Amino acid sequence: MPKYVVWGRYCQDVVEKRAPHRQAHLDRLTQLKASGELVTLGPTKDLTLFFGVYDAADEAAVKQLVEADPYWQHGIWTDYQVKEWIQAF
Repeated sequence: MPKYVVWGRYCQDVVEKRAPHRQAHLDRLTQLKASGELVTLGPTKDLTLFFGVYDAADEAAVKQLVEADPYWQHGIWTDYQVKEWIQAF
């Protein structure tokens, strides 16, 4: 299955705004990791961007995974880009 890289932005005041949704977000990521759909995901140190790698059938499937996340649904993630990734190593 192809891998996809996702880069996205966080909202302003992310630490405060994510608090009510953080556990649901982390629980969902744990499920996606266990199912093999998520390789890795996390924020940049300055909490302005997030980066993830997904294993999915196509770009549409990745978009569904991102947009089903509580952070997307509650405006914590404000936009994102998906690119198919060629894993060289």
